[in-house]
Amino acid sequence: MESIEQDNVFKEEISEASDFKFGSKVVKVFDDMVNRSVPHYGEIQRMVAELAADHAQKDTLVYDLGCSTGTTMIGLDTLVSQDISFVGIDESDEMLAKCDVKLQQAGMTRPYELRAADLHGELSIQNASVVILCLTLQFLRPIHRKRCLKNIYKGLNPGGTLILVEKILAEDSVFNRDFIKYYYDYKRRNQYSDLEISQKREALENVLIPYKLSENIFLLEDVGFAHCETFFKWYNFAGIIAHKK
Repeated sequence: MESIEQDNVFKEEISEASDFKFGSKVVKVFDDMVNRSVPHYGEIQRMVAELAADHAQKDTLVYDLGCSTGTTMIGLDTLVSQDISFVGIDESDEMLAKCDVKLQQAGMTRPYELRAADLHGELSIQNASVVILCLTLQFLRPIHRKRCLKNIYKGLNPGGTLILVEKILAEDSVFNRDFIKYYYDYKRRNQYSDLEISQKREALENVLIPYKLSENIFLLEDVGFAHCETFFKWYNFAGIIAHKK
């Protein structure tokens, strides 16, 4: 397995800030970045895998939207029946190339497809029993989120499952400042400097737009999902599982 390169993307002072992009510079360090930036990331991935394993149906597809470097699919592979195929979709060609390498290095033998697509556009999903959006929907512009979820709902088989993990806002804005402080304290414990934290926050400001947990659940229910349940919560991060009627 290739070694994980340390995230130094925002380590040096940047004279002119630009919006965060999943380009080659981020792809190289993505695995380190997400593990040091998302609280309980390993446990979230384990929970997603066991939820998917219980709800994936024989001879169907499991979709990972915003699959990045393939960590979720590698976790799924050990638990999901081998008669189920995977489809990983990401906008970044660089991410998909690294994902393919990681899946092969992990020894994945099941059929899988990696597809480049912008989730802001039309999304083709067919014969899906599980669709995963792990820290992906938050990067879609709000005006496109409902359409994306409608496409997912349409492509899921009856009884299909959506697993959604998102960065969120507090229900009561009075707690937002506290939750953000705790989150930045978490990043400092993972050896991110104040400069790195502030520069990444500025880069993400117009790119990652979080909703409240209740707003995400409302969106899911509005497009037809039932039985929405929160399976993970840490200050300003949450995981939701929802079923198609």
